Amino acid sequence: MVENRNQEESRDMNQKSRRGFAAMDPERQRQIASEGGRAAHKQGVAHEWSAEEARQAGRKGGQNSKGTRTRDTSVRGEMD
Repeated sequence: MVENRNQEESRDMNQKSRRGFAAMDPERQRQIASEGGRAAHKQGVAHEWSAEEARQAGRKGGQNSKGTRTRDTSVRGEMD
């Protein structure tokens, strides 16, 4: 009896429940994020990227991906 209950509790702890923002419809999430972005710009507190900042971010992202997405293959996961 006790062993059964422990197994159930362990199984429940391994499953993540989707609550709050994560449980919302993706379209609703986009809507909320968009509203937040507009509000930040209206208040003048939103970050606006300069051309140099954008270049640095793109370069950093390219370095982190290690170029694994540079080749287009017809079969997923297959590299020449």
